[in-house]
Formats: sequence, structure tokens, C-alpha cells
Amino acid sequence: MSEVYEKLMRCLESVRKHTDFCPEVALVLGSGLGDYADSIQVEAEISYSEIGEFPVSTVPGHDGRFIFGYVNKVPVVCMKGRVHYYEGYPISDVVLPVRLMKLMGAKTLFLTNASGGVNPDFKAGDLMLIRDHIACFVPSPLMGPNEETLGVRFPDMSEVYDKDLQDIIRDCAKEAGISLREGVYLQLTGPAYESPAEVRMVSRLGADAVGMSTAVEAVAANHMGMKICGISCVCNPAAGLSPTPLSHEEVQEAANKTAPLFKKLVTAAITRMGQDVK
Repeated sequence: MSEVYEKLMRCLESVRKHTDFCPEVALVLGSGLGDYADSIQVEAEISYSEIGEFPVSTVPGHDGRFIFGYVNKVPVVCMKGRVHYYEGYPISDVVLPVRLMKLMGAKTLFLTNASGGVNPDFKAGDLMLIRDHIACFVPSPLMGPNEETLGVRFPDMSEVYDKDLQDIIRDCAKEAGISLREGVYLQLTGPAYESPAEVRMVSRLGADAVGMSTAVEAVAANHMGMKICGISCVCNPAAGLSPTPLSHEEVQEAANKTAPLFKKLVTAAITRMGQDVK
């Protein structure tokens, strides 16, 4: 077994000392969206620091704990705060939480994030359904020895974001009267925000929104055979598209304002996903 896999199994063993909860859906909450965890019927909580060898979130707005419980009777595990590559962790640690949630039992991964809008039609506060992604300048989490028990050496990437799950999110948004953008999300390394020239590059590559997470998590989850969907909260126009400098406080403020709509859409979508599984 590889060192990465052995560490993953030790983390799983550590979690199982706290809870044997078996989730169906794994939910990752991005910057400013952590309050969604307050709406979950909580069965157990584990701080990342309580899990031996587990990477710990260091970014404001990322609380750093697993929440186990139910969203309208659907068993979920929620990451209240994620780990980023720019925090100095190896890429295998960045995706360790997603792999761990799959080993806990989750079959579906629901990714969320805060992003900068690259598409000129997008405005602060928009929610964007992620149809596809681009990983740019971040290393692949699949580099190194392949652990066949997790997935194949060369996984197909033609449909990372499940079309059926996309349809569920679209339907739920329509029923709730929530405006939903759609597009391609591009992950850069961070932690510096993009320069105007980099935003122009990103736009020419085909991205509609840009951020510092998500794509590598989706790659790792796809490798393990999870069904994946994602929503990005567009918190500001990217650099060069707005006259004001970018700040993390601005991102959190925009996410907080959008939180009620986000909460409504995610709850409806997870509920529908649970019904479809049953």
C-alpha cells in the first residue's frame, strides 16, 4: 500500500473511534457558506484537529470540522471548511478529506465554493452551477503510485459533473424561483487573487468563474467513482472587471448575503438526491 493510502486508512480509523455514521451525501462548504451546517440535524461533530494526521483549515471562514447528520432525512457528512493547496499542504492532503468521506460511505459529492466572476454577464451574488472545470497550475492529486483500491490509473474525465445531479439542481432552482447561472470553474493555486492579465487568460481558456479550490477535489472524487455536482457563489467580478481591489472580507460578505438562497437550493437538491437514491 502507498503512504498516501495508509495515511487515509489511519484517518478513517480515527474517525470511526468517534462515530460510525454512514452518509449518502458528502457536502463541502466554501468560504462564507459554513453557516449552512447550522441547518443540519446534527448527530455528531469531529474537529479536524481530533483526527490524527488530518490537515487542519487555517483560513478565516473555514471552521474546520466534520458535521454528521441529516438534511430532511438524507444522511450527510458536511465539511465545514476545506483545506487548500495554498495553505502549504501537499496535494494528497488537500484531497484527503474527500477521499475519507467516500470511505465513510458517501456516494455523492456536493462541492461548493466562493469564486470571482470571469463571465462579464455574472454579478456578485450569482449562483453558478458547475458544468465542468479546468485545473490550472495545480498538481494532479492522482500523481504518484496509483492505489487500485481507490480507482484506476487513468480515469475518464469526460463527465466529472454528473448530468442527472445537474438536472436536479436546475429543477430545484426553478421550483424555488432562484436564478441559476451555469458555467466552467477554473482553479488556480492562490492565495493571491488573479491579476487582470491572468483573468484575461482564464477567460480565453473558457472559464466563467475562477477560484482556489474544488477542481482537485472533483478529480480525486471522480477517480473513486463518486457522483459529483457543484455550485459556485460568485462573490465579486474578477480583477480588471471591477474598479475596486479584491479582499477576502468582500468574498465573505457577498457569500453571507447569498446564503439564504444557497441554503434553500442546497437543501432542496440534497432532499431530491436522497429520494432518487431510495
